[in-house]
Amino acid sequence: MHRRASLVLLNTLSLSRLPLAAVFIAVSDLRLRALLVVLAAVTDFLDGWIARHRGLATRLGALIDPVADRAFMVTAFIVCLLDGLLDPVELTLLLLRDIGTAIGFIVAKFRPDMRAVELKARMLGKVVTTLQLAVLLCVLLYPPLVRPLVAFVALLSLASVVDYTRAVWRQRQRQDQELRPPMESVRE
Repeated sequence: MHRRASLVLLNTLSLSRLPLAAVFIAVSDLRLRALLVVLAAVTDFLDGWIARHRGLATRLGALIDPVADRAFMVTAFIVCLLDGLLDPVELTLLLLRDIGTAIGFIVAKFRPDMRAVELKARMLGKVVTTLQLAVLLCVLLYPPLVRPLVAFVALLSLASVVDYTRAVWRQRQRQDQELRPPMESVRE
């Protein structure tokens, strides 16, 4: 029963980013919004750290966590756009990795030869998420850093999409090799 309670706690921690996103919409104070960004980052770090260090990583948790991350991040960026704190080009560049991975996820789920491929978080993707949080803090607290950080996030986002694509492609090739029967030696 302890494991089940721990998993519920971890998933609740992940899902807490959804009400944080709702509060981000509802408040207009920039410092309070910055606090919400920090809380979202803390919950993201904690749920992942606990899951890894306690052996509680699950497929459901691996799905809930990035969805909650994206929901918070996209909500916050759109609110910043609507409030005039970001422009449409900056928003697009900040969401480049998310758009790319979403397209890849959809393609992988609809292609029969890729359905068995497991999409896992990659280090470069985690770096992009961390930098997106930093951009949000700068948008709210120190706007002069926004443009250079957005450019950096865009470059790393492209690299991240390439990294995810290569990882999925390699995993698919490994699965293909495992499914092929071994070749019999050919006699001359």
